[in-house]
Amino acid sequence: MLKLRFALLAAASQIIFASMLYAQDELRWLVPRAMVASTELEIVWQFNLPMGERESLDQLFLCGNRLCALSSRNFLSCINRADGNVMFANSIASAGLPVADFDYYKGELITIVGDKLVELSADFGSEKTVTNITSGAVCPVVRNDSFFYIAGADKRIHVLKADNKVQVFEVAAENDSRITSVIAEQEFVVFATAAGNVIRIAPDKAAKVWQFNAPATIIGPVVHDSNSLYFACRDTCVYRLELSSGKLLWKYQTRGILDVAPQLGGKLVYQCVPDMGLAAIDKTTGKFVWQVKDGVGLLSESGDKTFVITKGGLLAAMDNVKAKQLYSVYLGLPVKYATNTADAKIYIADAEGRIACLEPAK
Repeated sequence: MLKLRFALLAAASQIIFASMLYAQDELRWLVPRAMVASTELEIVWQFNLPMGERESLDQLFLCGNRLCALSSRNFLSCINRADGNVMFANSIASAGLPVADFDYYKGELITIVGDKLVELSADFGSEKTVTNITSGAVCPVVRNDSFFYIAGADKRIHVLKADNKVQVFEVAAENDSRITSVIAEQEFVVFATAAGNVIRIAPDKAAKVWQFNAPATIIGPVVHDSNSLYFACRDTCVYRLELSSGKLLWKYQTRGILDVAPQLGGKLVYQCVPDMGLAAIDKTTGKFVWQVKDGVGLLSESGDKTFVITKGGLLAAMDNVKAKQLYSVYLGLPVKYATNTADAKIYIADAEGRIACLEPAK
């Protein structure tokens, strides 16, 4: 009888110990495996960034096949987004020095650090060029093969040759309004202003091709897809313009004053509306499709499904055909995310530096 009691106690201890190990293991996961077990989602990988005392994760963004994370101390980590392996981890600026949003161009990360235009290798994180910028920058720097386009605090776009960073011309809106965003391709450059102007210019000279005037500030950036431009305006509307002509194709009125740009999916445009959530709009017709209460951004799409992040820390899966929510998973707070339109993978993180990749089961 005594041996049986000891055996039962030993078995109970083993169960308790195993439960404790399981609980500790679950705590290290950004998204506990038990939470995704009832969904189609699978955890592909997780990487925990090493964080110093009082350091936190500030930015999470995609650059080609890389997932980049910038900490509050300007430590940049670049991760292979397929397998979670770290490609490099470097300090790119002194802690406290302002670092603007990044642009990615053909294997290079481009940003403004303090008053300098900096090009980094996206493979190694090393500085390739550093150029002083006297005009400052009010929105992310963009480039094409030939030129850099820097929207300065002086309400001018300063155009620099890509090879030697020498300014070749500058351009401004006729009303001299503040520039809110610039997009650049080989064939065109488009910029928007606080006065509500969307202006297409030639990429190699200060020549206006067309101008569209909205009634209020354009909330940058303007986003481009095929022969269309999409943007949010402070007049509560989302607009779609024809790129070649500047013609208005449609306008969708929301029920709030917009403060962020739309995000583009395959068939839908996603617009966050303050105090209302994330609205999905048909890209072709401009018609309302669905809305997620408290939704703040697009995570990814998978066929006719869309994955949305909410300010309450939920990951919501939406059926775009039936316009209804399929399920939701609580991720906790705070949550950082990177919008991915290349495939169905979902990239999320928390301030402590836990970064996870999820994917719908195939």
